Amino acid sequence: MNNRHSTNFALTILSMAVLSVGVAVAQQASTSQISNPTTQLALTAAERTTGLSSASNAKADYLIGNSDVLTINVWKEPEVSRTVPVRSDGKISLPLVGEIQAAGKTPAELQNDISKGLHDYISEPEVTVIVQEQKSQRFNILGQVQKPGSYLLNPPMTVLDAIAIAGGFRDFAKVKSIKVMR
Repeated sequence: MNNRHSTNFALTILSMAVLSVGVAVAQQASTSQISNPTTQLALTAAERTTGLSSASNAKADYLIGNSDVLTINVWKEPEVSRTVPVRSDGKISLPLVGEIQAAGKTPAELQNDISKGLHDYISEPEVTVIVQEQKSQRFNILGQVQKPGSYLLNPPMTVLDAIAIAGGFRDFAKVKSIKVMR
């Protein structure tokens, strides 16, 4: 492959910026077609994937994923409360409850499951689940950028933010030929 074709190939792959954002991508509204790249850069990741206007609304429907870090608080029960990572099998381990599936659930759903598991040991347990760190959603950026690779997606994030995290464009990048693949 000659140098020109390899550069074009690399640029074609360049903005796979939001390629593997996990479950949030599956919720993307297919009816929104954005043809103007300037407009696309101005939209946040939450707006592009869910059609919502604020990232705080998007967090209400956040699905827990592998590698996320969760803080589990059980009111008046410090022995059970703790910060736990979601394992690669999608489960977490808690005292009294044991292993429980966390990946693929919202924090509210996980709260209910933990409450049910603690009900035999604690009368009317008040459980709060907080997503402390979102590590399950990532994006890949390839091509003519300074540091291509895989990075954590921290909503609200734009394509421009992703390019900046990757160190910006190299000298011979064709910035008018960016492609975003979801």
